[in-house]
Amino acid sequence: MPLNRKTSGSATQFGYELLRDHLLPSVLGVHEGEILYWAGKEIARKFPIFSIDELPSFFVEAGWGNLILLKSSKKEAYYELTDHAESIKIEERKFQLEAGFIAEQYQKLNGILTECYAEPERKKDIVQFHVKWDLKMSI
Repeated sequence: MPLNRKTSGSATQFGYELLRDHLLPSVLGVHEGEILYWAGKEIARKFPIFSIDELPSFFVEAGWGNLILLKSSKKEAYYELTDHAESIKIEERKFQLEAGFIAEQYQKLNGILTECYAEPERKKDIVQFHVKWDLKMSI
């Protein structure tokens, strides 16, 4: 019996998970995290946002989950990601793609060198992102 295929042209969550959670880790190997981070930065360059307030809606549209700003200061921001792919356990996925995307968007909008760190919280089934920038490092 053939698999049920979606013909609307949009990718399914299963198709996304096949690539993201099974193919990429085996192809990228030990460098998966670093490559995904830079890939996230590249995606941000190709799909720029015009305000940091647009980050959550981009995440929803991309199927990455619900991104919530927890707090922000002059030098850093904290986000929480929930409702990501339910069929994959949080400890099995690297969230470096999303971290690189966030870092590059902040960097582009603020003109300041920015990094972002993904911090999975397995017990809560969430991922926190810590975004940091150095006001002295203009780009």
